[in-house]
Amino acid sequence: MTSCTSSAQQIDDDRFISHVVDLKTQTLKFYLKDSLGNNYSNFLNLKTSLEHDNQSLIFAMNGGMYLRDGSPQGLYIENGITKTPLDTLNKLKTNFYLKPNGVFYLTNDNKGAVCQTSEYKASSTITYATQSGPMLVINDSIHPIFKKDSKHFNVRNGVGVLPNGNLIFAMSKDTITLYDFADFFKTQGCKNALYLDGFVSRTYLPKKKWVQLDGNFGVIIAETKHMN
Repeated sequence: MTSCTSSAQQIDDDRFISHVVDLKTQTLKFYLKDSLGNNYSNFLNLKTSLEHDNQSLIFAMNGGMYLRDGSPQGLYIENGITKTPLDTLNKLKTNFYLKPNGVFYLTNDNKGAVCQTSEYKASSTITYATQSGPMLVINDSIHPIFKKDSKHFNVRNGVGVLPNGNLIFAMSKDTITLYDFADFFKTQGCKNALYLDGFVSRTYLPKKKWVQLDGNFGVIIAETKHMN
């Protein structure tokens, strides 16, 4: 069952754990390495580090694919600094290279966007960015290669932009096809949405009683709040 309020702030679908972020009122950042240069790797390490800085972890999700050493696969920008460049290679062995793939980014005027890699334009206004693939929804349409009767099931997570400009993050609670996952974002009105990763996916969202602190991955997308 799927339901959505007019403000798109409360979305209920029993198949997914989802979270909506309004960048004008909520703080969202991307994280990779701690102050010692080590990958956070999971939400427990990030949560512990944030608490030392008097910050609470409100929400977290792994933010895209990564290489064997934990470094981001494709573009990664953190605090306005490009850590790894855009990957425009044409390979077909992994989901990352299932064209079109895309970029999810945030700007310094509190806006978020998802675009195809071919349409991404570097800008000094971009504060955070992660590249992944494939695109789930492209200009209001589900990725044409996805099939309704697909037999490829996996846990999946992704991000889309809602009609009001807010961001929606979602992870399937169980295995699901890429088509059905993309359809979820399309149903919410997302003009564009991006697949982040598969079986390694984790989400930390205690307000919905979903706490996954394990894992070993690369970029983490997290909402934080200063402790009172």
